[in-house]
Amino acid sequence: MRALHIGKYYPPFAGGIEHFLADLLPALGAHDITAAALVHDEQPRWGGQWPSTLAPPLSEGREETPIYRAPCFGRLLYAPISPAFPIWLHRAIRDFRPDLLHLHLPNTSAFWALAVPAARRLPWIVHWHADVVASAIDRRLALAYRLYRPFEQRLLAASRAVVATSPPYLEASTALAPWRERCHIIPLGLNPTRIAEPDPAARTRAESLWGTTGFRVLAIGRLTYYKGHDALIRAAASLENSRVLIAGAGERRERLSALIQSLGFGERVGLPGFQPEAVLNALLASCDLLCLPSLERTEAFGLVLLEAMRFGKPVVVSDIPGSGAGWVTRQAGHGLLVPPGDAAALAAALRALQHDPNRRRTLGQAGAAALRERFGIEPVAAAVAALYRRVLAAAQPSVPFSPGGKRMGGEG
Repeated sequence: MRALHIGKYYPPFAGGIEHFLADLLPALGAHDITAAALVHDEQPRWGGQWPSTLAPPLSEGREETPIYRAPCFGRLLYAPISPAFPIWLHRAIRDFRPDLLHLHLPNTSAFWALAVPAARRLPWIVHWHADVVASAIDRRLALAYRLYRPFEQRLLAASRAVVATSPPYLEASTALAPWRERCHIIPLGLNPTRIAEPDPAARTRAESLWGTTGFRVLAIGRLTYYKGHDALIRAAASLENSRVLIAGAGERRERLSALIQSLGFGERVGLPGFQPEAVLNALLASCDLLCLPSLERTEAFGLVLLEAMRFGKPVVVSDIPGSGAGWVTRQAGHGLLVPPGDAAALAAALRALQHDPNRRRTLGQAGAAALRERFGIEPVAAAVAALYRRVLAAAQPSVPFSPGGKRMGGEG
């Protein structure tokens, strides 16, 4: 079986969905599925990268994953600008010859599946990573969603199945409400072997960022409107002998820096900016806990919570109504939940774990167990592969599959 994934970006672009995609594609190989991805080139250039940029294999001897990177000229309201994407979609289908398309949303370029004849002839699955939330914080998105919604609904209507990443997100999604009968819950997963133990150079860099203070609180994520970093900075006021690092780049850096200065925190809170993956892993390995203080359902799942499990770290997480982040934390039992945007409650949770190292250790161990048993990439890939087979069986009930996974009597 061959599956072509349509996504926004792919590593080395740093993002939760991108890392999930990089873990999922090779893991599908264990289920006799050859996967490729068409994404946007994270580096603006006219030519893109064709026929592919190859991702590293999951293990020695396994086929590498072809990644087609369509040219992209920046973003508008978080959406990639890629006029050539439909041409690349047609060519990728022609060259890769997939049995189905796996569309990862939100992604405006995925809408081209509605217009490209070669795409329309294939069954497709929509992977619903997040609603386009009509944000109360960034009001531009409410207007943009009016334009986005008709295409989104047409795409859902034409899909054979929809993957939602958690029960609470599915229940709260008004966009998915008309299509509940075709929705399947498959959480995101992580391949822990992808995240290596930090090397000495990365550990040295992490220690230089932490400094000599005692309690270490780490937040990782883009400095953007829904991440709730303001609340974390205010919560740091009541954390003595501590250091809070908010690692990431984004449009709110100056605003957050001004807030830190206005509160007179000095070195208590740091904004180290974008950090290479090796340094982020070293920060995770050396922190006392991870904090995810997001405010809105735009934080749909929180893959960074699985990365904290990889290093056995406890978490403090905003319990956003209708988001999967609280659900993941409850399922794993590896952290504390607080109301979103409540700096006082966030500070109380951080203080509680600061003064209880035994509880931190117990929560961290629970997270590590949850990654092994439920949130690893292997069970996720198995669930996705089973869904592929159900979709293809329903799409072509009269065409049997050969033992090798090819459709008998036709092109594979």
